[in-house]
Amino acid sequence: MNSKRLEAFTDGVIAIIITIMVLELKVPRGGSLADLAQCLPLLIAYLLSFVNVGLYWNNHHHLFQLNPRIDGRVLWANLFLLFWLSLVPFVIRWLDESAWSTGATAAYGMVLGAAAIGYFLTERAIIACNGAGSKLARALGMDWKGWGTLAIYGSAIPLSFVSRWLAVALYVLVVALWFVPDRRFARVALP
Repeated sequence: MNSKRLEAFTDGVIAIIITIMVLELKVPRGGSLADLAQCLPLLIAYLLSFVNVGLYWNNHHHLFQLNPRIDGRVLWANLFLLFWLSLVPFVIRWLDESAWSTGATAAYGMVLGAAAIGYFLTERAIIACNGAGSKLARALGMDWKGWGTLAIYGSAIPLSFVSRWLAVALYVLVVALWFVPDRRFARVALP
């Protein structure tokens, strides 16, 4: 089957997730910059989450540009990814309402880490559907970036119980790792 319907569904779900995230933002009670500063922790969580969700959306697009053929495994792996992304607004709210508590910081990493696993499973399902010699399989190679992401989340979650700010720094590191355009896809997509 062709991936266009799955891509459209994923685009819609991600648009809803981003909409819910922005609706969860609280407006400052006053009109001064000091009042806005009180919202800064929530704005930071929103920014980090918006970029994370945007990175998944962007890279998801690349997956299906290389291999548009999908099967049931891809559909289920993609739903797994979307399930975890749909929990991002929930953990943002928990971060805000608990003043970035240890538990909420760990949960934030668990949700992002599980989404990373969902993305990894989606990649593997596409490769299984299209073959080991597919464009996606050639582009990913050993997939150090993907494995590194999983390792960083695997380290950051328990670290959040020691230092939540070091854990947050590792969450930002993952964003920085993926924010750099991934040339692997362009290299294989070009003739």
